Amino acid sequence: MDELAILTLFSSFSFLFFGFGCFFSPRMTLEFIRYGLNKQERWLTGVLQLVGSMGLLFGLFFNPLLCLISSTGLFLLMLLGLRVRIKIRDSVLQSSPALIYALINLYLAIQYAAILFK
Repeated sequence: MDELAILTLFSSFSFLFFGFGCFFSPRMTLEFIRYGLNKQERWLTGVLQLVGSMGLLFGLFFNPLLCLISSTGLFLLMLLGLRVRIKIRDSVLQSSPALIYALINLYLAIQYAAILFK
């Protein structure tokens, strides 16, 4: 398995976990309250994470265009998450997961674009 596939699976399974957490984790509910976001925004975030996760997974096996779209969407979602973290003045350590996942998905988007648009 190559690096691109490993990172795609890592991102996919991470967002699968985080997406379900938005619906079922009391800790995640408290985090969204701390972010100043309401229940609908938490649910929307969860849905977007799950859709992105499934897009990466299905795209890896069936269509790289789906990976490009999904990784771009997850990159943008994590940029917005980073913006929220900065707005509420979280520390660099607290903000680092959003930044790391944004960078991973940006890398994935660039790699899948390169595959598609050779």
